[in-house]
Amino acid sequence: MIFQSTILALLLVSTLDSLILLWAAIFAYGVLKNWDVSSGRARQINMERKTYLVSTALTFVMVVELLSLLLFVYNADRMAVMFTGAMCAVGTLNVNAYGFPALLFKLATFFGAFVWLVLNHVDGKGRDYPLTRYKYAFLIGLAPVMLVGAALQLSYFLNLETDVITSCCSRLFTPEVSGIEAQLSSLDPELALWLLFGGLGLLTVLATLGLWKPIMTPLYAVISPFFFIAAIVAVISVIAPYIYAQPYHHCPFCILKPEYDFIGYGIYISLFIGTGFALSSGFLSLPLRALKVDSLKRDLPKEVARSVSLSIAAFLMFGAICLYAIWRSNLFLFK
Repeated sequence: MIFQSTILALLLVSTLDSLILLWAAIFAYGVLKNWDVSSGRARQINMERKTYLVSTALTFVMVVELLSLLLFVYNADRMAVMFTGAMCAVGTLNVNAYGFPALLFKLATFFGAFVWLVLNHVDGKGRDYPLTRYKYAFLIGLAPVMLVGAALQLSYFLNLETDVITSCCSRLFTPEVSGIEAQLSSLDPELALWLLFGGLGLLTVLATLGLWKPIMTPLYAVISPFFFIAAIVAVISVIAPYIYAQPYHHCPFCILKPEYDFIGYGIYISLFIGTGFALSSGFLSLPLRALKVDSLKRDLPKEVARSVSLSIAAFLMFGAICLYAIWRSNLFLFK
């Protein structure tokens, strides 16, 4: 099982990323301890030279981690035919105790990598790289999450057994059973839609205010993860049934299949990009107020506004795709 090409690619990439990450985290600790851009000492000059190499390597790692989430889910869906009881990624991830924890940590890694890439991009706009200590402090906080995620992914693949009978979406995402999946699928559809589009309306107002008065941007960034959760709940409880045209089919993974025109990819990619840029705007707002960023006085406010603009555009795209899924469906959940 572990010698399948996709699994080997994921494990190879994860191992390489972990090694680079450990090396970069050690360097990051030295940066936090000794970085002084006003110093002309040899140690500072060497660190400034090395940071180009480390940042380039980390950019590669973060981009790969963004893509590996998509590959991980795609592989889980593709392997469903190998396990008794599995019909989609839900059944494959449920084969052992490491599947869904690995997915959750890969989600956290995705958003952490997204934010780090934005911080690194903005840092490069300053002549003295004013966000260097900030972005490496963020890296030290992100490193344990990425390493635990890599360990969980390895454990998941090592413990895959084809003779296991697994439970899939038709059993987990149904109100008749217990568990968080059942609770999500049994949420009142009207309430779920109010949370979804009410939250989208609130974020639109906050984004507009944030572009006008940047002091509102941190609030926009703080609320965006809650909207992300509400959006996932809405997809499970009401959007997915509309896509399937079946009131009792709530799987959040089957919407990625070709028979549903891959609409799930549009839903999730727009939602993830919107959340990633929203979180980035929050992390960029901190140095805008708390750190000395003289070399970014002009560019940093523009980058914060750009992140907010891209975020709300992606969120609105997510909302539009959800409305399209409801509009084209033959299912009627409301009288």
